[in-house]
Amino acid sequence: MKVEQIYTGCLAQGAYYIESNGEVAIIDPLREVTPYLNRAKQDDAKIKYIFETHFHADFVSGHVTLSKATGAPIVFGPNANPSFDAIIATDRQEFSLGDVTIIALHTPGHTMESTTYLLKDKDGKDHAIFSGDTLFLGDVGRPDLAQKMGELTEKDLAGFLYDSLRNKIMPLADDVTVYPAHGAGSACGKNMMKETVDTLGNQKQMNYALRADMTKEEFIAEVIDGLLPPPQYFPLNVKMNKEGYEDIDEVLKRGTQALSPEAFEAAANETGAIVLDVRHQDKFAKGHIPRSIFIGIDGSFAPWVGALIADVKQPLLLVTEPGREKETITRLSRVGFDNTLGYLKGGFDAWREAAMEYDTVSSITAATFKSELEKGDKSVFDVRKESEYLSEHVLGANNTPLDFLNDHLAEFPDEPFYVHCAGGYRSMIASSILKSRGIHNLIDVQGGFKDIKETGAPVSEFVCPTTL
Repeated sequence: MKVEQIYTGCLAQGAYYIESNGEVAIIDPLREVTPYLNRAKQDDAKIKYIFETHFHADFVSGHVTLSKATGAPIVFGPNANPSFDAIIATDRQEFSLGDVTIIALHTPGHTMESTTYLLKDKDGKDHAIFSGDTLFLGDVGRPDLAQKMGELTEKDLAGFLYDSLRNKIMPLADDVTVYPAHGAGSACGKNMMKETVDTLGNQKQMNYALRADMTKEEFIAEVIDGLLPPPQYFPLNVKMNKEGYEDIDEVLKRGTQALSPEAFEAAANETGAIVLDVRHQDKFAKGHIPRSIFIGIDGSFAPWVGALIADVKQPLLLVTEPGREKETITRLSRVGFDNTLGYLKGGFDAWREAAMEYDTVSSITAATFKSELEKGDKSVFDVRKESEYLSEHVLGANNTPLDFLNDHLAEFPDEPFYVHCAGGYRSMIASSILKSRGIHNLIDVQGGFKDIKETGAPVSEFVCPTTL
């Protein structure tokens, strides 16, 4: 028996490859399925099942494409109602895979179809659970995403989750391995560990949601406390995972059209496409196409695209570093953004060489920022999360979290003001959004709060985030 976690850090997502005696199961695959096909070929094995723990909201799964490529059936848990052919497992239904067995444990709460898959070895011993978004390391799945179903509330779903954990997962042995669908950085939970594999016994000891003496009322209160609104693209990804989607090869074919600067500009004007610049923030600051949006490919790219652009059908035109076009289109498709219409051939250098109009972002070092603060009252906007801001911030700074920047547009003054985040990535995203809205009197602080603090600029007293 082989169990392999295939973890994608930029999505904080774990897919799983299980092989036994020439038969393979894939759990929660990513949209680009070639790695799974190649892995099975390497093992001289056949993909027999594709298991989905639930209808994912934060990414588009590869279940439909992988099933088409292999003929393997897709398996969902009870209550699932996809628009395509699938096995809807009953609670505790068993699936043989070579010498091992996979059992579907219906664990509603995150969503009503949420299912944990229990892997038993050839001797019938419980070996591991693939817990999807039911149980994370250090946390559990948020119970507010499926509350629009009927009359269910987030409290109802949290109650179902409590029962699922107590009745289906916690009775399992401490040496059972936990393989979750997500790790730290995912918006599907709020307190996940950086580790991606653990034992159930350790989780029983340190995961707040698995306290043995916890009442259902206490669980509900703690699980829903501090939940931020989910990103707007989540329901659109659920719809794609439930109803199906275009093959990624077609998405790549459409998106990899190389456009000259003139054709690129014409396409933007004719289609209403957003120009998405994915280069490093320093390069964007020095020169970019007017009104383009910066979200760097080397940061938390896909989640920020989903959170800020939101509409997966929005047409996009790309400015990338030459050679990274296909990577960008693939990573966009992982979160459902399939409507890429092409990219700027030759990158931004070609745009500038064609004598096309371009814009810049005013940017200063943290040391210069400290000097400016010492001259008198300055307007400072911190675009980090509220928890980061409350933990420690520049004295007098306003908190305008990037996730909700559009809600704060009226707060930005007419005179020059400063924008910063933790390290410079998010503040450049914010700067690009503000400039696209016609707000140009901003100054980005390079290096963010990390560099600002090192200059000795006045900041608030540190408060450990876990106590907030």
